[in-house]
Amino acid sequence: MSIIFKQNKKLFTIHTKNSTYQMHISKYGHLIHNYYGSKVEDMDLSYLIRGVNRGFSGTPYEAIDDRGYSLDTYPQEYSTYGIGDYRSSCLTVEHIDGSQAIELIYDSHKIYSGKYHLNGLPAIWAKENEAQTLEITLKDKYSKIKVILSYGVLEELDVITRACKIYNDGETPIYLNKALSCCIDFWQDNMEMISFYGRHAMERTLQRRKIEHGKLSVGSVRGTSSHQQNPFVILCETGTDEDHGKCYGASFVYSGNFIAEAEVDQINHTRFVMGIHPEGFRYYIESKESFLTPEVIFVYSDTGIGAMSNKIHDLYRNHLIRSKFIKERRPVLLNNWEATEFDFTQEQLVDIAKTGNELGIELFVMDDGWFGKRDHDKAGLGDWFPNDKKLPNGVKGLADQIHNLGMKFGIWIEPEMINEDSDLYRNHPDWCLSIPNRQPNVERGQLVLDMSRTDVREYLYDSISKILDTAQVDYVKWDMNRNLSDIWSATLPSNRQGEVSHRYVLGVYELMERFVSNYPNILWEGCSGGGGRFDAGILYYMPQIWCSDNTDAIERISIQYGTSFGYPISCMGAHVSNIPNQQTGRTTSISTRAEVAMAGTFGYEMDLRTLNEEEKEIVRLQIQELKKYYDVIQYGDYYRLTNPLEKQELAIWQFVDKDKKKSLVSVVALRTRANAPFSKVCLKGLKEDGFYQIGDGKELYRGSALMRAGLNIPVLKGDYPSLHFYIREVE
Repeated sequence: MSIIFKQNKKLFTIHTKNSTYQMHISKYGHLIHNYYGSKVEDMDLSYLIRGVNRGFSGTPYEAIDDRGYSLDTYPQEYSTYGIGDYRSSCLTVEHIDGSQAIELIYDSHKIYSGKYHLNGLPAIWAKENEAQTLEITLKDKYSKIKVILSYGVLEELDVITRACKIYNDGETPIYLNKALSCCIDFWQDNMEMISFYGRHAMERTLQRRKIEHGKLSVGSVRGTSSHQQNPFVILCETGTDEDHGKCYGASFVYSGNFIAEAEVDQINHTRFVMGIHPEGFRYYIESKESFLTPEVIFVYSDTGIGAMSNKIHDLYRNHLIRSKFIKERRPVLLNNWEATEFDFTQEQLVDIAKTGNELGIELFVMDDGWFGKRDHDKAGLGDWFPNDKKLPNGVKGLADQIHNLGMKFGIWIEPEMINEDSDLYRNHPDWCLSIPNRQPNVERGQLVLDMSRTDVREYLYDSISKILDTAQVDYVKWDMNRNLSDIWSATLPSNRQGEVSHRYVLGVYELMERFVSNYPNILWEGCSGGGGRFDAGILYYMPQIWCSDNTDAIERISIQYGTSFGYPISCMGAHVSNIPNQQTGRTTSISTRAEVAMAGTFGYEMDLRTLNEEEKEIVRLQIQELKKYYDVIQYGDYYRLTNPLEKQELAIWQFVDKDKKKSLVSVVALRTRANAPFSKVCLKGLKEDGFYQIGDGKELYRGSALMRAGLNIPVLKGDYPSLHFYIREVE
């Protein structure tokens, strides 16, 4: 049993393979957090809870003579506002009389096999024998509000998930002004937060900061998880690195506004909360109605950050992503965007595809510009019917030609957006998110459709499904190229406009669920100007996400490095693109571009017709190599052997299959020097006593030697040269 309740001690204990999470019901009925960390067998850790009378930290009324008992200093399982806990809170409720206090007391609980489900929201899933669930019901002492805390436990992966349901069992409505998903209090102040910041075309740059007195917060109010911050953070002890130390990965399974906040309190304990960002949020809950918070995933490791990453990679591949393509080799694709942008004809696309087919490309993707009057980015969005000038025989005509070449066919869509220069806008201007009597903020000539509306979602499903039903489409890239602003819905009254941002996300999820359920044989890829909505929520619906619009190989090393901490390689969309690179103007060899793109889903985004014969032969060999290495890259463990952000001369990463029999080590020189010193790198993940062959070499190396003494790296010359080592065990 991974979840244990001891009635005599009112004690809840959750065990995973390597961790223990414990809480108890206090003598006054509050749910108090005891511990979360390395595994502790069969021990009541309530002795850790100590109370001292501290000035300006009050007590609940019934504890008036027990002055050491204060919700301001005791570790809370789910913190609330207005009752004397002045640290970061999870829940703020506004009652009919305008008051905002809520004090939660234990009511009941249940434990069952399997993993809880969140209706309308993405979440980790598991078979009944793979997980357990604990549900604890708390109720407000003075109203009929209930909060049901859900804990999902996947023991083997050291995973504990958190979500909650806030239920109004009273006779009058309430407002939720804040409704986060989790709170954890740690008995220490030597912790750091690793977060991942960025901007369009430069996402998920690692940032590591000490958590100190005062609040350390990252988040997004852009309506999406955003390029600027990512809803995955790591909490770790000072000194924790890839291979040593305790750390907690925290991933918010949500694609909208979020906050992750930590602080050291007055007695040097650390509090962490995570959930929907409260800015602009105000949710109206009628009598007998409820609100469901999205899920937070916690992954624990006491053997460093690398082990935590591999656990979350396995979790996503086996218990989050549902697409059949996570278990199948995905086709090598060719996208036409950098070759043609909006200016193309059907004949041009077929000609580009023919060249790709000759080189081994398996999937041709037609990007933006195929629909409505879409000759530039200020027109056509929302008009999901073929542009007959570019596609005289419709999408079906092109799809048939591509399939006749022996290739698969894909398209690009941007369902959530609309241009004012479109038939859809002229017919339904009220379908946009916009505030009456105000000129809206625009980006790329786009406005945002109100995805909270059923009629909008019905139109999008009907119009796009007509394309998917009439043409054989094997792949769809779902893009979103701006953030939300002017947030107001024509379908909601004034007192419910604070719900629109969340309802928007729920609407997107509902539409995605409908598409992926009805078209399970289509490979779906998420995108938001690259990595602007790269989160666990999207991965529940789509097995891969375009990692960044920045396709420069050297920049991509840092982007994919940061992404790898919280997301598996198998979900990172990565392509070999044109040179000089569209974003940076940098020139790198086609070999180096492929080396980096191979640490992702792999494809080409260029006009292959422009390559010379030598380069075309290199592409043929790259595709053959990808197929050879595919399983170890997509399904193996991933190791970050160097940190490219530390201005090192070499970027090195490694894949090892689960049996530890095969490994691929990739090397890219970030800087080459005259009379360069020798370099070597210590590998990871091999068998200590195994013997390994490197490439076609005849010499054998013990795994312990490669991991402790290291692997020699040849001296590299030129601009950003690269190489890789294929290592396999010899029985």
